Amino acid sequence: MNPIVDILSLDHEGHGVARLDGKVTFVDGALPGERAEIAVYRRHAKYNSANALAILKASAQRTDPRCPHFGRCGGCSMQHLEPGAQVAAKQRVLEENLARIGKVHPDVILPALHGPSWGYRHRARLSARWVDKKGGALVGFHEKRSSFITDMASCEVLTPEVSALIQPLRELIGMLSNANRIPQIEVAVGDAVTVLVFRLLEPWTDDDAARVRAFADTHRVQVWEQKKGPDTARPFWPDIAPELSYHLLEFGLVMPFRPTEFTQVNAAMNRALVSRALRLLAPQPGERIADLFCGLGNFTLPIARHGAAVLGIEGSRDLVARARDNAVRNGLSNADFEVDNLFEMTPEKFATLGPFDKLLIDPPRSGAIELVKSLPDAGAPGRIVYVSCDAATLARDAEVLVHVKGYRLKAAGVANMFPHTAHVESIALFER
Repeated sequence: MNPIVDILSLDHEGHGVARLDGKVTFVDGALPGERAEIAVYRRHAKYNSANALAILKASAQRTDPRCPHFGRCGGCSMQHLEPGAQVAAKQRVLEENLARIGKVHPDVILPALHGPSWGYRHRARLSARWVDKKGGALVGFHEKRSSFITDMASCEVLTPEVSALIQPLRELIGMLSNANRIPQIEVAVGDAVTVLVFRLLEPWTDDDAARVRAFADTHRVQVWEQKKGPDTARPFWPDIAPELSYHLLEFGLVMPFRPTEFTQVNAAMNRALVSRALRLLAPQPGERIADLFCGLGNFTLPIARHGAAVLGIEGSRDLVARARDNAVRNGLSNADFEVDNLFEMTPEKFATLGPFDKLLIDPPRSGAIELVKSLPDAGAPGRIVYVSCDAATLARDAEVLVHVKGYRLKAAGVANMFPHTAHVESIALFER
C-alpha cells in the first residue's frame, strides 16, 4: 500500500510539504490542503522525496496544466497551481526568507508585478540529441530529475513563434550529417528578429549548410554557429539581418545585444521591473549613482536618462563594452562603466570609487555580500534599490544592510519573472 498524506504547505521549490512517520516529506505535484497518495523515491536521514500518485482531495487552487508535457518536462514545476496563487506563494517565500534569514521585515509589501503567464520566454537554452530509440532527434528541455530530453513538439512558455519551431528543428537536425554533434540550441528573441545559436561539436558539411540556410529562410530566423565558448558565436545565415535588440520604451531606449549575452528571459516583466526600480530609486539631475552588476546597462541607461551621473560596474569585460556601446547608441554621455570583480569588493576599494548618493544592486543568485559589507559607515548612499533573483541571498544581505550598516528596509515585493516555476525575482528598497 502506498502511503496517504495531508499536504501542509508549499516549499521554496514548489513541492508540497507533508509528514510521513514523523519525517518531513516533499511531494512533487501536490498542493497545500490536499490529501495525496504518494510514492517515496528517495529517503534521506532527515526528509523524504516523493511523487504524488493520486490526489484524493484537491485544493481549490489546483488547475489543469496547459502543457501536455507538464509533469515529465523539467522546465515548469507549478502549472498545476492557479497563476495568482503562484505569485502569492512566491511573496510568502520572500517574506519568510527576510524574516528567518535576515531577521528583517519590510515597512511596506509592494504589490506583486504580474505579466503574461504563457508565451513569455524570450530566452531559452534548448538541448538537442539524436536518439536512435526515438528514431530521430529530440529538441527541448530536460525531463524532470533527468539528463534525458523531453519528447516534445511544442512549449507553452516559449513565445508561440519559437514553440512552433521545435518540430521543424527536430526534422532539420535529423537531416544533418552532424546530428549527434549538436548538443544545444540557444534561443534569443528580440523585438525585430529571432536568433538560433547552434552549438557545433563538428562543423556542417556543404549539404548541411544548404539545409540550414533553407530552414532560416523558411522560418524567418537568423542562425548563428558556436564552435566553442560563447565568445565564438558568429552569424551564419543570413549575413545581414535585423538588429537583435529590445526596447525600453518608457525611457526611449533601444538595447542591442548578442544572443549569448545575458538579458532577462521575460521581456514584459523586465520592462515592469525597470520601471519599478527607477520609481523607487528616483534618480535626479545632480546626483551620482552606482549601478552595480550592471550587465549591458539595463538599469544604468534608464538612470542616466533621468539626468543623474551614473557609474555602471560589471565583472564581464564584454558586457561592459556592450554597455558603453549602448550608451553611445542612445546618446547618453552621463553614463560611465568600469570592469571590476564585485565579489571581491573591500571597504578600501569601494572608497576609491568616490561618494554616491544612491545605489542600484542587481547581483546573480550568489548575492552581493562582500559589496554590502564594504559600504562605509559614514557617507554611505542614502538609498539602495536591490534587485534579486534569489530570496535567500537577498535576505542574507539585508541582515547586513539593516543590522550592521544602519539601513531600514522600506519596501519589498516580488516580480513574477518566471511563471509556472518556483523562481522568485524580487526588489527591495533600503534607506538610511
